Amino acid sequence: MNRSLAAALALYLVVTCAHATPYVFEPRHSEGVMRWSHLGFSNPGAQFTRIEGTLDWNAADPTKSRVNATIPMSGVATGVPDLDDDFRSPSFFDFAKFPVATFTSTRIEKRDGTNHFEVSGELALHGVTKPVALDAVINKVGINPRNQLPSIGFDATTTLKRSDFGLGKFVPQVSDEVRIALTIEAVDAAENEKLEKAEAAKEAASKKS
Repeated sequence: MNRSLAAALALYLVVTCAHATPYVFEPRHSEGVMRWSHLGFSNPGAQFTRIEGTLDWNAADPTKSRVNATIPMSGVATGVPDLDDDFRSPSFFDFAKFPVATFTSTRIEKRDGTNHFEVSGELALHGVTKPVALDAVINKVGINPRNQLPSIGFDATTTLKRSDFGLGKFVPQVSDEVRIALTIEAVDAAENEKLEKAEAAKEAASKKS
């Protein structure tokens, strides 16, 4: 790497770090639900019990923040055993071949209201990558009183056409459109790491005593 390129990269990292704070999703309080229409009679759903990800949070200008999320497909469940088996199979999501879905933000735009944003990005699902826009609302930014960690919480919704991702079986009897709702809690990555190390050290000390 030449000196000018190295200097430019170093400057970029300094500027980015000065304005954005890395957060990580808190897995116990981050989840999602998707719903669809079944023959027009009902609107069953499935839950994403696990959502992992990072948020580079720019408090001064949230539109300059960035989000990356990963959904392990093994954590998708309907609560109906035979339907879950169908979802896992090659006829639907094919968990063995496509074990995760990912979302990477490309643009964040301010909408009406102080905490209302549109988060655009790329969703990779079932071997297909498509642009997706999320309607997001920041619920709260502050210190979690239980663990004293800087935290951010937000909800987001979107509607997808499953046929866009090669998942159009039984359309139109089962709706092509799928409504997705997410709720995410993220914590300051550096402070969370300190807390985890302190808790691990405390546990190790208790085992020795």
